[in-house]
Amino acid sequence: MLGYYILIGAIALVSWLVSSTLKRKFEKYSKVQLRNGMSGAEIAEKMLADHGIRDVEVISTPGRLTDHYNPKNKTVNLSEAVYHQRNAAAAAVAAHECGHAVQHAKAYSWLQMRSALVPVVSVSSGMSQWLIIGGLVLGGAAGVGLGWWAAAAGVVLMGFATLFSFITLPVEYDASNRALAWLKNKNIVSQEEYAGSEDALKWAARTYLVAAIGALATLLYWALQVFGGRD
Repeated sequence: MLGYYILIGAIALVSWLVSSTLKRKFEKYSKVQLRNGMSGAEIAEKMLADHGIRDVEVISTPGRLTDHYNPKNKTVNLSEAVYHQRNAAAAAVAAHECGHAVQHAKAYSWLQMRSALVPVVSVSSGMSQWLIIGGLVLGGAAGVGLGWWAAAAGVVLMGFATLFSFITLPVEYDASNRALAWLKNKNIVSQEEYAGSEDALKWAARTYLVAAIGALATLLYWALQVFGGRD
């Protein structure tokens, strides 16, 4: 138990450090103005057009760090700052989200797998730990009875959420690679602006990596609690 809490504490610390670094990076590169004067919205629209994607709309969404691609209604949703601003950070985020739209258009396998898991994870993530804890209270730790089966079901559901976290990694890294390749090949940004965009996306990807490791550590701990006590 103590070892688990130390591990989770270490992961939480690393997550905080990565998140803090990411915020500093975006603040830094938000001050690097694009020489071409394009806004995040204009960059997104051009990237979509260059890839022959005509059925995806670029829209502004309230909040900060709310940027995402919605495959259901085919919209690239950019936070207000990214949508309007004209800097290296906005260019990176806008191109990255369009990278997901390109994945969707090209039927990228990892994105398809992640999308297929969304309905399962939306249900399992909220109830898996309660099932495990409830099952253990009902005697699941002894490896017998209804309590064990409930706890085991909770571990399986948590496994789906953990799998989702790891499938997200290639999806996010690939979207960033597509974004950076387009920014560079189309000369959208200068060398300095490209370096800023690349650095910002690198740190953004690391947040997903830390989250996946944390999900795996939690899964392994609860799996040990449930299955380790059964003869």
